[in-house]
Amino acid sequence: MRTARRDTPKSLLTRLLTGVAALIGLVVVGALCPAAALAQSPGARATGLHIDDGRLLEGNGNDFVMRGVNHAHTWYPGETQSLADVKALGANTVRVVLSDGHRWSENSPDDVAAVVDQCKANRLICVLEVHDTTGYGEDAAAGTLDHAADYWIGLKDVLAGEEDYVVVNIGNEPWGNTDPAGWTEPTIAAIEKLRAAGFQHTIMVDAPNWGQDWQGVMRANAQSVYDADPTGNLIFSIHMYSVYDTAQEITDYLQAFVDAGLPILIGEFGGPADQWGDPDEDTMMATAERLRLGYLAWSWSGNTDPVLDLALDFDPSRLSSWGERIFHGADGIARTSKEATVFGGDAPDDAQAPTAPGTPVASAVTDDSVTLGWTAATDNVGVTGYDVVRVGDGAETEVAASTTNTATVTGLTADTTYTFAVYARDAAGNRSARSATVDVTTGEGGSTPGTACSVAYRVVGEWPGGFQGEINVRNTGTAPVGPWTLAFAFADGQRITNMWGGTPAQSDGAVSVAPASYTSTIPAGGMVTLGFTGEKGSTNTAPTGFSLNGTACVTT
Repeated sequence: MRTARRDTPKSLLTRLLTGVAALIGLVVVGALCPAAALAQSPGARATGLHIDDGRLLEGNGNDFVMRGVNHAHTWYPGETQSLADVKALGANTVRVVLSDGHRWSENSPDDVAAVVDQCKANRLICVLEVHDTTGYGEDAAAGTLDHAADYWIGLKDVLAGEEDYVVVNIGNEPWGNTDPAGWTEPTIAAIEKLRAAGFQHTIMVDAPNWGQDWQGVMRANAQSVYDADPTGNLIFSIHMYSVYDTAQEITDYLQAFVDAGLPILIGEFGGPADQWGDPDEDTMMATAERLRLGYLAWSWSGNTDPVLDLALDFDPSRLSSWGERIFHGADGIARTSKEATVFGGDAPDDAQAPTAPGTPVASAVTDDSVTLGWTAATDNVGVTGYDVVRVGDGAETEVAASTTNTATVTGLTADTTYTFAVYARDAAGNRSARSATVDVTTGEGGSTPGTACSVAYRVVGEWPGGFQGEINVRNTGTAPVGPWTLAFAFADGQRITNMWGGTPAQSDGAVSVAPASYTSTIPAGGMVTLGFTGEKGSTNTAPTGFSLNGTACVTT
């Protein structure tokens, strides 16, 4: 968890990760039960948002994946325009900070009712959370989950009937690093207290260790906590900050819950580096998209540490680099968010699955990666993505996801034979039959890294005098590239006015782009995306040539 980052505008939690960095390598987490043991049907269903087979669904059965941000309402109650602003940027969910009165001024029933109404008016699913519990057991000012549960019960009349629109997050990060095993019992007790009071909403529970569960307490006890909810409408929330600075830590944690059939989302996360480490937000977002899990970025605005402000001074026209990454970057909100159908969108009446994709064909095989391509599937409505799986010993493991008919699989072992196949899926969540398989044997290792690249350029939208563009830069070589410089030229006097994913320098038509911190390395077989807005005249011819670190790239 970040310390100088946010939990109060006055940055109370300046000591949260003291000693954690030295201990991370020693963490041992409990294993979750296998999925077969967890195939339990909940005894009662919520009338609205609910959990089924480890997934968050709407009342009509639509699979709902949260894509949104956190908003510090309790500290900035006058910033009500923020909900409309995050919606305009594509979010489908907002997690709203409230206080139960233990630590900060209590948000009244009228105030909470107004927040819910504002969420609904802006067509946002509303996750309401009590923040006073943050760091209990380590921070003496923190409140208990029991006190938070009583606060929710006091709001029952406000929240009754809002099950389609509201998720109740009992308490934020309700345990510090001191004796985190103490988290389990009060978490179960709070769940049982809310259900006994008649709450049918989906309930969200945060992890201990200031939300990051680096000692694995929530992971080890997730099944018993889930079983304590007689409705089965419970979702776990992991907060990912500096503890999660490697891809392996992120994928292992999230995949463990998915494999166990237990619902989870990333309820908070940050990207900018701090003194404890550099969170791997690219993997967080990519893995959430691959596994179709929700994520809620911290935080819209108002942090004492402004590096975590998505928008500066609550101004949506002044997104920070962190904000550009979240809203416009790869796997970001603008690309992956889908509005809840409860607001009048198309219901998932598409029951027809896509056809099976063609047999994958391998290319660019190295000692640790392979690029796969296949003939696209077809669908009566439309194919929205593909899942690449590794097949072996009678089981499948998802290893990549793509919205196109190619994908690069990384992290393989040299001189090893793998079997891959592909599924297609549509917007309603229907999945095709599996494609035929392909066997791939990786190289023996030690080969000279390649330096090839390809660039795809497109105009996203145009208006009189201006336009928005996107540049996808792919490393088709066998070694990571970074740092890098991309060079190209505009022919018609176009000028870049704002860019995310990189920093441009322009002289007449010639443009040179240096990477942002989160795009500084392009993995072998990987890709970074640059987005920008620009000025133009009556013509807007696309650049015809690109070079990466002086090497000409293929234009696709």
